[in-house]
Amino acid sequence: MSTELLDALLVLEKEKGISKEIIIDAIEAALISAYKRNFNQAQNVRVSFNPEVGSIKVFARKDVVDSVFDPRLEISEEEARLIHPNYQVGDVVELEVTPKDFGRIAAQTAKQVVTQRVREAERGVIYSEFIDREEDIMVGIVQRQDARYIYVSLGKVEALLPVTEQMPNEHYKPHDRIRVFITKVEKTTKGPQIFVSRTHPGLLKRLFELEVPEIYDGTVEIRSVAREAGDRSKISVYSENPDVDPVGSCVGPKGQRVQRIVNELKGEKIDIVRWSDDPVEYVANALSPSQVVKVLVNEEEKATTVIVPDHQLSLAIGKRGQNARLAAKLTAWKIDIKSESDARKSGLLAEEEKPQLDVFYSFDEDME
Repeated sequence: MSTELLDALLVLEKEKGISKEIIIDAIEAALISAYKRNFNQAQNVRVSFNPEVGSIKVFARKDVVDSVFDPRLEISEEEARLIHPNYQVGDVVELEVTPKDFGRIAAQTAKQVVTQRVREAERGVIYSEFIDREEDIMVGIVQRQDARYIYVSLGKVEALLPVTEQMPNEHYKPHDRIRVFITKVEKTTKGPQIFVSRTHPGLLKRLFELEVPEIYDGTVEIRSVAREAGDRSKISVYSENPDVDPVGSCVGPKGQRVQRIVNELKGEKIDIVRWSDDPVEYVANALSPSQVVKVLVNEEEKATTVIVPDHQLSLAIGKRGQNARLAAKLTAWKIDIKSESDARKSGLLAEEEKPQLDVFYSFDEDME
């Protein structure tokens, strides 16, 4: 038994990351339970398990007292001193009470408890590993799906992709490899439960960090992301280095970097704009590809009125208001869009002004 058990402990420690001490504690706890149950004993006992030689010893722990009321838990001072003359009232005496056939009974009874403790330890290891991966992306393999979730294998654990976090333009089949964003890791009685997303703005941010070296090394920063998954997204970027074009860095040579992200997101259109601490410039950039004539800012209400050429009004608003809605999410400013002619009628635009233009890039599968 000793060699097999010792080998098993070493394998568990090496392959599953569970320390030998945790398993030994579980075995000793199980042996105490087995002893009390199988030998109908209620005394306070300690089990000593030596994995090196496979020896198991059971010791009854008794308090040294003047008068014994329960011999299973107490021992008189006189009897204790027969064991060792230094014992006195208040000490604890340990007497070996190991039954002859305890090894066989203990192995049978403790197996289930030890297995459970090992399983709990494994779950703890998995939880510790994945809690550090929150707000990160991983590659998973689709296993199956039901009305509520798609189940995605992340190796040691199966993650849940809720219906609300699935992209509307995607269809998932078993064995498909997909990148998912880990939104939440929970500890439950059945083990760690991991929730993932394909629609979270963090997925887009992490994909850019993977594809754009300048973002990974901090030369270019992603300041904000606004996303309507499966349809269109806007991302604002910035660099303190005047020699670095943050928008061009994200686009990559011939659009290769952003094209890989578009492919990963099944054709989702991505607008890349330059971030600015000037709300006039930032809002104008965020409304691209529409041209902007003028931006009026209300600092107190954090609201802007944006004037665009008449022929670009529908472009600025976007289909079902999408362009304006994403620009407002991206900048965190309220945006009210007016045409040039309406602005003149209301006195917001007194004279002809040139459009405010900035570096902008929109990418989708239809662009070359």
